[in-house]
Amino acid sequence: MARLSLVSLEGNFYSCKHCQTHFALADDIISKSFQCRHGKAYLFDKVVNVTLGEKEERNLITGVHTVVDIFCVACGSIVGWKYESACEKAQQYKEGKFILERWLVLGPDGSLYMEPQEPNAAGCDVDDV
Repeated sequence: MARLSLVSLEGNFYSCKHCQTHFALADDIISKSFQCRHGKAYLFDKVVNVTLGEKEERNLITGVHTVVDIFCVACGSIVGWKYESACEKAQQYKEGKFILERWLVLGPDGSLYMEPQEPNAAGCDVDDV
C-alpha cells in the first residue's frame, strides 16, 4: 500500500472540517460570491490534497457544466467540486477552477461556517460578480 503524501500549506488556508487536511490558500480565492445547496461556496484557482470523482453534467443556476466532485484525500469527505467545462461562453472562466463548500471546510482561523439556511436548488453556483 502506498504511503499518503500530503501537501502542507503555509499561511492562511482552508482545511477539512473532519481531519484538518490543508486544501487551499486564502490568497487563491477568486470569488466568495457563489452559493451551494447549504450556503456559501468559494471559487478557488488552486486546491491540493483532493481526489476527483466521476465527470457528470449538472444543470446549475448559471447553465450546464461538466463537473467532478472533489473529496479530501485523507478522510474521503466530499468538500466541493471542480469545473471541467461550461457550455456557455460567459461561464468558461470557471473551467479548471474549484468550488469549496464553506460549510464543509474550516476557515483560515479554524472557524466552521454554520449559517442556518434552507437547502437551495441542487447544485447551485450563483456568482454575483
